[in-house]
Amino acid sequence: MKKLFTSESVTEGHPDKMADQISDAILDAIIAEDPRGRVACETMLTNGICLIAGEITTKTYVDIPKIARNVIKDIGYTTAAVVGHRSRG
Repeated sequence: MKKLFTSESVTEGHPDKMADQISDAILDAIIAEDPRGRVACETMLTNGICLIAGEITTKTYVDIPKIARNVIKDIGYTTAAVVGHRSRG
């Protein structure tokens, strides 16, 4: 019997990887200020939209839109449409 093994490898700019990096950055920022904080957030990305949803319980404040924009910029997306031209936060 033959077996076929496949795997997926994505680069840094892939939407799934970007979404994970944004969620991780939010978690890291909250835990740095509030070690007892609880974060269950998911990030969803599509053309020109970054949606962050979930539950966060913390005694601190982090600027979630700013964190998301910084991660996106660090990955290499730098056009105004991506990093804040029409943002609301």
